[in-house]
Amino acid sequence: MRRLLRGIAVYAALVAVGWCALAPILWAVSGSLKQEGEIADAALLPEHPQWSNYGKVFELLPLGRMLLNTAVYALCVTAGQVFFCSLAGYAFARLHFRGREVLFLAYLGTLMVPLTVTVIPQFLLMRAFGWVDTPWAMIVPGLFGSAFGTYLMRQFFRTLPTELEEAAILDGCSTWQVYWRVLLPHTRPALMVLAVLTWITVWNDFLWPLVMIQRNDIATATLGLVRLQGQYHTQWPLLMATAVIILLPLLVIYAIAQRAFIRGIALSGVGGR
Repeated sequence: MRRLLRGIAVYAALVAVGWCALAPILWAVSGSLKQEGEIADAALLPEHPQWSNYGKVFELLPLGRMLLNTAVYALCVTAGQVFFCSLAGYAFARLHFRGREVLFLAYLGTLMVPLTVTVIPQFLLMRAFGWVDTPWAMIVPGLFGSAFGTYLMRQFFRTLPTELEEAAILDGCSTWQVYWRVLLPHTRPALMVLAVLTWITVWNDFLWPLVMIQRNDIATATLGLVRLQGQYHTQWPLLMATAVIILLPLLVIYAIAQRAFIRGIALSGVGGR
């Protein structure tokens, strides 16, 4: 009886947490199908769904172009993060050099610095390079790795047996060949985790595009939400329809990479192991 009650309590708690996570998404989907006067209605399903709201969004905004821009930025940053973080993670996990641990701890300490603190220095750098209101401002700052990505890859490289590296060295492989041909193929789960997390971060980023981009032809999808908000009036059904459209690609990516993502979290030790 105690096990039964404990199981019921656990599942009830999981259902409550799941509902708290899904309720905002369901409310956004419901609001996107309502008319302007029904947006405050507590009914989850509108009597007459307004599917035309999704079409109106593309009439008011170049949302297709914005989604394409965001996908290009996310793809470039994700590729850079995967390559440079795996390279740095391999160096911190496998190479022996003076001050390795101190340097790694110092690099890891940058995680405690809030991202908003670095916005102004990065903006000044982008202005000095002449990259304000250009695609380079969205790609270059996040291209060369991150402390979290380096930590993730370092933890995974440390789980690989040293016999792989020793056998490769005996066969005459250089340091680069050991990294690229021998160890990197075994880190695919961690690479998938890093790729998915980086893609989601870039896709959902709002503050940095808001500071750096003004033109619609290079704007991101999240900026479309700002462009739909008027000074005196906001069409909330259209705003929620835009939010749902922006959310759909993330759901597709996570559904495709779900197994590899969970496996990578478990093997890399980020999940609490």
